[in-house]
Amino acid sequence: MTLASEAAPPEDKRGDDRWLSIHKHFLISAREQEPEVLFLGDYVVSMAAHTEMWEKLFAPLHCLNLGIAEDETQNVLWRIQNGEIDSTDPKIIVLGVGANNINHSAEEIVSGILSCANAIIEKKPNATLILLKLLPCGRKPNPLRSKINEVNEKLKSATHGLPNTQVIDIDPGFVQPDGLVSHHDLYDYLHLTRSAYSKSFEILYDLLQQILTDSVNSQDAE
Repeated sequence: MTLASEAAPPEDKRGDDRWLSIHKHFLISAREQEPEVLFLGDYVVSMAAHTEMWEKLFAPLHCLNLGIAEDETQNVLWRIQNGEIDSTDPKIIVLGVGANNINHSAEEIVSGILSCANAIIEKKPNATLILLKLLPCGRKPNPLRSKINEVNEKLKSATHGLPNTQVIDIDPGFVQPDGLVSHHDLYDYLHLTRSAYSKSFEILYDLLQQILTDSVNSQDAE
């Protein structure tokens, strides 16, 4: 098993070279566009781009989505180290990754997220980095959900001291008081419904708006 903090492409189990093809497509997209906001991560990030919410709220902010659904931390780290963000100059980079690292411990997942964060900061020190906490999974309480909670608890303290970095919780309360998750929010108890994306990413949208507005005001004051 590849370490969560050791950059590596995923195994090409299908034999169709699809993942590397997506990476190459992203390299071209990053060169051709001038995003103010860059999204990196796994299915939470990638599937957002296919919602009405994205077209309505995020596309006007000049966002570029570089999410790959199956990615684990080590895969995103490889993409960062192999040029995906090099040609961009975003004001904000949003990183949402770790949910697919089910075979790693909470400590290893946090280490993987930190490795991605540090790689981003090294390449784009002037960008604000936003780290998304992981969302719950499973209809009812389960060991993986507990591990996710542990990751989220450790992530805030682990990132303390990272420059221009914020950790944000985009869970509006998917776990109900009885501990259950509704299929109206996570349709298969893992992936967000369109309505859930609206609730979850509205939290992120408000933060992006604030940062971008502050950036404009700061430039005007100079």
